[in-house]
Amino acid sequence: MDKPRYKYLDKIDSPADLKKLSIEELYVLCDEIRDMLIKTISKNGGHLSPNLGTVELTVAMHYVYDLPKDSIVWDVGHQSYTHKILTGRRDKMSTIRKKDGLSGFPKRSESKYDAFNVGHSSTSISAAYGISRAKALKGDSSRTIAVIGDGALTGGLAYEGLNNAGRSPKNFTIILNDNKMSISKNVGSMAKYLTQIRIRPGYIKTKKVVEKILLHTPLVGTPIRKLLLHSKSKLRTSVYRNTIFEDLGFVYYGPVDGHDLRKLIHALNASKNVTQGVLIHVITTKGKGYSYAENDPKSYHGVGSFDIDTGEPLSSKKGYSARFGEIMCSLAEKDEKICAITAAMKSGTGLGSFSRKYKERFFDVGIAEGHAVTFAAGMAAQGMIPVFAVYSSFLQRSYDELIHDAAAQKLHIVLGVDRAGIVGEDGETHQGVFDVAMLYPIPCATVYSPCYFDELKADLDRAIYHDDGIAAVRYPRGGEPPRPEGFRPGALFTTYGSGEDAVLITYGRLFAHAAQALSVLKDKGVDITVLKLERIRPIPEEAVETAAAFKRVYFFEEGMEHGGVGESFFMALRDQGFTGSYELTGIKDKFVAQATVEQTLEELGIDCTGMVNKLTWN
Repeated sequence: MDKPRYKYLDKIDSPADLKKLSIEELYVLCDEIRDMLIKTISKNGGHLSPNLGTVELTVAMHYVYDLPKDSIVWDVGHQSYTHKILTGRRDKMSTIRKKDGLSGFPKRSESKYDAFNVGHSSTSISAAYGISRAKALKGDSSRTIAVIGDGALTGGLAYEGLNNAGRSPKNFTIILNDNKMSISKNVGSMAKYLTQIRIRPGYIKTKKVVEKILLHTPLVGTPIRKLLLHSKSKLRTSVYRNTIFEDLGFVYYGPVDGHDLRKLIHALNASKNVTQGVLIHVITTKGKGYSYAENDPKSYHGVGSFDIDTGEPLSSKKGYSARFGEIMCSLAEKDEKICAITAAMKSGTGLGSFSRKYKERFFDVGIAEGHAVTFAAGMAAQGMIPVFAVYSSFLQRSYDELIHDAAAQKLHIVLGVDRAGIVGEDGETHQGVFDVAMLYPIPCATVYSPCYFDELKADLDRAIYHDDGIAAVRYPRGGEPPRPEGFRPGALFTTYGSGEDAVLITYGRLFAHAAQALSVLKDKGVDITVLKLERIRPIPEEAVETAAAFKRVYFFEEGMEHGGVGESFFMALRDQGFTGSYELTGIKDKFVAQATVEQTLEELGIDCTGMVNKLTWN
């Protein structure tokens, strides 16, 4: 198929080229960008709805601001594809989210136009404010812009940033991209507050009218205006009807139609003349321009490859998240103490059905993982059984709460750790490779790592009813791997095969690779046993005793070597008096780049081929 030719987009190699176009031409450019986005994401997968919703906003920012001298910091960054297209990376968009290709998120090493690496939520205001203050210290008068969604505004770090950046000097701008959603529908008081602002669009107009009247009132008008502007009294609030953002020290513009280029450009230009920090409230439609995504932005937030004409995914294999949600519904039906908690990931963690069937026992706390853990601990203190479903990489943001609020009080909370292990194309910020090393030092924590759906069910039952304190069940992204013939799960550890040459130890989905490696090695004349750990913390004593009987022990881990299960297993072997050889293969001292799961496991040497190569000896 010939490469599509675009009238304007093919001529845009930098924001400077964009500035040569008229407003009418910019609208055509936006249509061309949406066409490229839909075609690219339909093949590579990625974040569709967020990017379609911010096309005009991104074009307007690159039209008004002087990049890269001015700095744009994206929150989460999953809406930055248009930014990449306009900053010299258009011809590389076919590589986005692929191995050695463009990242699906802003990356400083990728382009001078990417001011800050990002992938998780609610960081933009703090980062941008830091950049702004550093510029001021260096005498740099360029602008710094934080682009944050209303979903990310549910995260606590955003409020810490707002609190510190309030009444900041000029050249600092926050753009609030309000599309009424994060991934799921937004929750909480801020969502309701933004709705109130949206339904009073005459806010700025009213404010200007009041000021105009006062300025044209002889003798007393100007003094009254100054009094109102600098007063913290109820009188000012009643006249101006201030927003929370103004009370924090920002000049507020909005709401602005985020798909009207003229209004956007006018607002951005006007904000450049303000002598203090500015917040521009922009209203956008998530999924704009692609009917399937516009009508169902939640389902099309993050997608795999799909058919453009029908909107249907090209792969629909049931994954662990969906099975987790089914199990939770089954458990909640029998036990009224079971509650489910999610941090703005109701659909992503498979809890959609639970939220409908058990509405009173379902809690979406927004993008606030730390709050979710402490909230769960509070529920546990009252005898409930809270289950917090959270992606592995997002659990990182709740570490203090896990230790201080849950573990130290010996409160029983259950963690459903989704996307554990390698996740693939989302890259460094989303790989679930730290949760084991993070949970391992916490006293009395229990961690399970199932490979198959029936093990997931058994482990959730154990975590809920047979363990105390923090009990985590971690499971990977995607579908169930092949099950070897004759394998019977159920115990805290299982041996498969009966070889005497060596023992290969692993856990989670790597067991499927290990079982395959056992078969390949047998054909090569190497006879091994595979030891599969189901409970990885604490390690079952019998599993250590079993492994100690072998002269060669090989441990393969889909996680960090330092602080992981493999290191602890070796220490346990040593305590048993083990004198044989022990070799650990996991992720060494590095972050794991984007690629498919299969490519990454192969590169790390922890797939079937890597295991066979490691265990083949003369």
